[in-house]
Amino acid sequence: HVQLVESGGGSVEAGGSLRLSCSLSEYDVTINCMAWFRQSPGKEREGVATIRLKGGNTVYADSVKGRFAIAQGNAKYTQYLQMNNVQPEDAATYFCAADVGYDDGSCVKKGKFYEYTWWGQGTQVTVS
Repeated sequence: HVQLVESGGGSVEAGGSLRLSCSLSEYDVTINCMAWFRQSPGKEREGVATIRLKGGNTVYADSVKGRFAIAQGNAKYTQYLQMNNVQPEDAATYFCAADVGYDDGSCVKKGKFYEYTWWGQGTQVTVS
């Protein structure tokens, strides 16, 4: 059983910054991958950023490269998404996800994010 808690969403002006946080409050498995996804009304959920906890390898969606950064926190199974130069198209509900990852420990295969099992409740980001 794994439970994720997100925080940090809210309203931001275009060009501004926001930081989302995610931590596991309950877990009984070893987590190797954590990620952020987002979904806006009428659109499919898309992977935004992922981090492999052993080694810290990160992968980003093209739409956020150079603007967003995912990083591990000091506490176990805590990670952050630093969002800079936020644009109107970034407005969405953001979801934190965690899982064991692929058999080789990676979190992305051929550009596709791992299909995560455990999800947070989502945090809303609006851009004005």
